[in-house]
Amino acid sequence: MERLLTRNFDDPAAAGLAGYERTGGYAAARAALAMAPEEVVRIVRESNLRGRGGAGFPTGLKWTFVPPAAATRYLVVNADEGEPGTFKDRQLLERDPHQLIEGIVIASHAIGAHACWVYVRGELAKAARVLEDAIGEARRAGHLGPRCLGSRHGLDVHVRRGAGAYICGEETSLLESLEGKQGFPRLKPPFPAVRGAFGEPTIVNNVETLSALRHVVTMGASAFAALGVEKEGGTRIFGVSGHVARPGLYELPVGFNLKKLIFEAAGGVRGGRALKAVIPGGCSTPVMLPSEIDCPLSIEGVQRAGSMAGTGGIVVMDETTCMAHVAWRLARFYRHESCGQCTPCREGTWWLEAALARIEAGRGTQEDLATARRACEGIDGNTICPFGDAVTTGVGSYLRKFGEELAAHVRQGACPSGGRIAA
Repeated sequence: MERLLTRNFDDPAAAGLAGYERTGGYAAARAALAMAPEEVVRIVRESNLRGRGGAGFPTGLKWTFVPPAAATRYLVVNADEGEPGTFKDRQLLERDPHQLIEGIVIASHAIGAHACWVYVRGELAKAARVLEDAIGEARRAGHLGPRCLGSRHGLDVHVRRGAGAYICGEETSLLESLEGKQGFPRLKPPFPAVRGAFGEPTIVNNVETLSALRHVVTMGASAFAALGVEKEGGTRIFGVSGHVARPGLYELPVGFNLKKLIFEAAGGVRGGRALKAVIPGGCSTPVMLPSEIDCPLSIEGVQRAGSMAGTGGIVVMDETTCMAHVAWRLARFYRHESCGQCTPCREGTWWLEAALARIEAGRGTQEDLATARRACEGIDGNTICPFGDAVTTGVGSYLRKFGEELAAHVRQGACPSGGRIAA
């Protein structure tokens, strides 16, 4: 299949405006600007493009939630890529920034926004610099500014750097941070499309989502939708890491088989070892057993298999992996990254990490296992934002699916296989 979003990755010159336009860049934006905004929304809805940031909400439908009477609307790009196991958006920013900018122009015209902020994770310093340079090029060429590409649509695009808080990947926390406040999640409703950045209606879209818009407009809704499955069109970028022969980024049609991706495209488990577990969509998604991975990589396909497609960050673990160690490392991450606003999350992640640390170190007891499970039960569904649910679906899945291995740690005072996560 022909690559779409990553087609320019092999050409370093495409990161610049001249190189990007040689590939047909900004033609889709010109075509979209010649359409009525409602027509652009219709095309995106019919393309079945769904958000690539983890939630998977239909993109065109989300755009319709902006109140028609709103005089001021904003577009915000979520480039705060902090989900463990996920590394696609930073590559899109570094290697094809104008593709994102073109998507921003298309989306801003569709929703009637004249200002856009790209919120970039603090650690992605190179990505922010490359994007800022590309925005400068686009401004000087007249692709941004008071008359985008010679149209009547005006648009200013600004880059804002975060400070490395995982919680700011959640859209309302991101908006709080964008406004200069501490990144605490907001209560919803009102949702950002009604009351978002600086109190105005705001659409928040992920980098990969907006990067796909060029191809939606160029190909047409039907052709883009046909690349994927029912209710979810196009291609997705999957980042494969861990114990595989060929880790990296793979752009594939939505619905591509997860088992086939691991054992064919990515070369299988390295060293000829047996597969033990797979994280299918970033570490906030439930871990999958080898018997569960023969499934399509679509939102509904992975759900039927018992997990979530999430951000498309696939982590492969072989038979040497100690699951008590993995569960503890994830719990430590979530304890550190909890914003502390909600008591169940602030306290529960501390108890969860402490119990798993003792189990992993060989000092655990049956009470520690019970404490870890009770902590997940106390967090689940009791927090303002989905962070708490990410803890219980992510870390909690190891307690459910590898409970016997964790219990063996307790009984033997050590890992039963002597395993740790391989380097």
